[in-house]
Amino acid sequence: QVQLVESGGGLVQAGGSLRLSCAASGSTFGINTMGWYRQAPGKVRELVATITIGGSTNYADSVKGRFTISRDNAMNTVHLQMNSLKSEDTAVYCCYCIGTYGRNYWGQGTQVTVSS
Repeated sequence: QVQLVESGGGLVQAGGSLRLSCAASGSTFGINTMGWYRQAPGKVRELVATITIGGSTNYADSVKGRFTISRDNAMNTVHLQMNSLKSEDTAVYCCYCIGTYGRNYWGQGTQVTVSS
């Protein structure tokens, strides 16, 4: 089992920045991909960004150039630096990872609210 705990959400004005962090614990040995999803009220869950253990990244078109994902493999943490935030970025952001045998794990989520 892997436990994921997010931190860093909050309220920010449009154009501002926030940095989300996610710490993994438990059976972290088999973790490969880590990343972030988000879900806004009334909308489907959206993949925001992923990063493999080798450092390859993938971003949703809506956040390219504004968000940066990074990870510290030794500390089993993943971060999401969010710049130039827009009101449409308002959502619950959930950390996830793919662990041993391809099993997906999810955090509880952290609220990000961008005021216009």
